[in-house]
Amino acid sequence: MKRIEVVAAIIRKEGKVFATQRGYGEWKDWWEFPGGKMEPGETPEEALRREILEELSTEINVDELLCTVEYDYPAFHLTMHCYLCSLTTDDLHLNEHEAARWLAKDELNSVQWLPADREVLCLLNGYRL
Repeated sequence: MKRIEVVAAIIRKEGKVFATQRGYGEWKDWWEFPGGKMEPGETPEEALRREILEELSTEINVDELLCTVEYDYPAFHLTMHCYLCSLTTDDLHLNEHEAARWLAKDELNSVQWLPADREVLCLLNGYRL
């Protein structure tokens, strides 16, 4: 089975987390934490900063590793390193996603999350957003 390794940013601000809606591909319209594939030679933190700059035109602080999710999609196995992050500025621009929302803990289940991202939600209940 094909294996893909990615990083995801759980961006926190004022008690909420940032979620993005995919605008392309098989999982179009599903929600996820922003991020993407690691490139050869990159650390997860470097990949995350690069991906967020590409996707959202903003810079982040990578604060701490929350978890690593292993998930089998039908066509590939995903390894997703999820980091708690914070913004260095308030400017966010959607360069690849069709929508985005800031979600409080009690709103996390109000969107249709990708299956691998859904595994992160229960961990967020133990963290201060």
